[in-house]
Amino acid sequence: MKSLIVIKWVLILLIGVIFNICCIEADTIKEDKHTLLQFVSNINHSHSLNWSPNLSICTQWTGVTCNSDHSNVVALHLAATGLHGDIELSMIARLTNLQFLILSSNNISGHFPPNFIALKNLTELKLDFNEFSGPLPSEFSSWVHLRVLDLSNNWFDGIIPSSIEKLARLNSLNLAYNKFSGEIPNLHIPGLKLLDLTHNNLTGTVPQSLQRFPLSAFVGNNVSSRKLVPVHSSIRKHHNHAVLGIALSACFALLALLAILLVIIHNREEQRRSTKDKPSKRRKDSDPNVGEGDNKIVFFEGKNLVFDLEDLLRASAEVLGKGPFGTTYKVDLEDSGTIVVKRIKEVCVPKREFEQQIEHLGNIKHENVATLKGYFYSKDEKLVVYDYHEHGSLSTLLHGQRCLTNRKPLDWETRLNMVYGTAKGVAHIHSPSGGKLVHGNIKSTNVFLNAKGYGCISGAGMATLMHSLPRHAFGYRAPEITDTRKATQASDVYSFGVLIFEVLTGKSEVANLVRWVNSVVREEWTGEVFDEELLRCTQVEEEMVEMLQVGMVCTARLPEKRPSMIDVVRMVEEIRPEKLASGSRSEVSTGSTPIGSLSGSPYIL
Repeated sequence: MKSLIVIKWVLILLIGVIFNICCIEADTIKEDKHTLLQFVSNINHSHSLNWSPNLSICTQWTGVTCNSDHSNVVALHLAATGLHGDIELSMIARLTNLQFLILSSNNISGHFPPNFIALKNLTELKLDFNEFSGPLPSEFSSWVHLRVLDLSNNWFDGIIPSSIEKLARLNSLNLAYNKFSGEIPNLHIPGLKLLDLTHNNLTGTVPQSLQRFPLSAFVGNNVSSRKLVPVHSSIRKHHNHAVLGIALSACFALLALLAILLVIIHNREEQRRSTKDKPSKRRKDSDPNVGEGDNKIVFFEGKNLVFDLEDLLRASAEVLGKGPFGTTYKVDLEDSGTIVVKRIKEVCVPKREFEQQIEHLGNIKHENVATLKGYFYSKDEKLVVYDYHEHGSLSTLLHGQRCLTNRKPLDWETRLNMVYGTAKGVAHIHSPSGGKLVHGNIKSTNVFLNAKGYGCISGAGMATLMHSLPRHAFGYRAPEITDTRKATQASDVYSFGVLIFEVLTGKSEVANLVRWVNSVVREEWTGEVFDEELLRCTQVEEEMVEMLQVGMVCTARLPEKRPSMIDVVRMVEEIRPEKLASGSRSEVSTGSTPIGSLSGSPYIL
């Protein structure tokens, strides 16, 4: 009888414990739900989130994941959900069981939330492609489970905290494309497999603990890689023997070298004697594609030019501009007219690949794509030759001489025609007939007026041959692209959208142009976007707004949301279909802009 009573009380106690646990679990998920509802209530633009108190948080809320028994939230995946501004992220720190926090590809600004350190169960944190700024917290020791930390493509500055070393389980660290400065800390993290510190303001030497990573993990900084070679005692012990052996080897090598030189001199003398009486003739006279010796300039089919490197060096030249990839010259040749020669540096591909790519580009034939005449390649010199555009670049037409009170503004019709022509040129580059190429470096200094007054795009495909563009060119670069050699047609569309914004706003600083335009439009102050020089023409406001909409579609953050360049051409044609689509324009329209006065325009590679 007593045993039955004991069993009864034990069962009662077990039921009570289970009931309490269930109540605690229910309270936990209830608190998490309340926290997230508070969080979303402070966001102005949360249209993509269906977080309703009437829906199940674990099964119906966008981006929310709970654990297996639905007792608490363990993951927030809110990438590309339209979050922007200085959001109160500190509330998220109340989700103490959170393991995954993904806020990538939004426009969240402000400083790194210091109370995120309270998320002790965090295993993955991704804040990349946002607008965060300021320094990082000095202490990271509480994230003992963290495996992935991605803070790339923001505006974080200050030093990289050495306490990151305490993240013993970290296997991926990405701090690229920020403004971190100072020296790289000595991070002893054995499990670290992926490291990206590219394009910051770091200085000094790569620490020994990180020298196992390739140099590509540190490009875009002022740092050097110093491999430390240990000196073993055995080497010291036999030092004298080694010196003696080296000396003897050097003597034998010197004797062999002298013998080879004597043979070469003898053979050259014999060759000189055998050809002494033969007539010499420059091959250049019979074949315009061939120069003398190493001075060979390769011209493409249909380019009847006769000059070599020596002719270029002797010709009258004027520096038109200097860019990240080299210097551009205007060269006046006696027999061949005026050309543009771009002297390239920082070529990162071997000669054969360079020649194949340039040959491919030389085969592009379109009135809205700048003609590539030829090229020259040697160990010390890499040149490409283009037609000279006397009317100047879009950059000069837009921004040149703005400080002068008597400057004539660039009229809307010329801007519209330059955008339209450029769109057609890029679309041709992307098309099968153009070779399905990628331009990779669309910007206003690479757009010119052709003979019919439409835009003409230059520099197609050159970025794939170079090292990555410097930070000041980032304004045109799509957010998903970290290396211009890996540019895509979708990233070209994004760059073209930035170009449209530059044409509409008249702003020469494009680093934050997309963000600024979107913020102005979002606040319904669209009129503030347009260049003051355009607002004088009230009859074209509707066309300007339509062009603004094209630019916004092109600069969608997600690549799959952007149109193709063929669709972009159609959209621009619809702005003024009776004129653009017909292509009736036959001569340069300078509008009210004195194009002839803009000599010396920047042809910047």
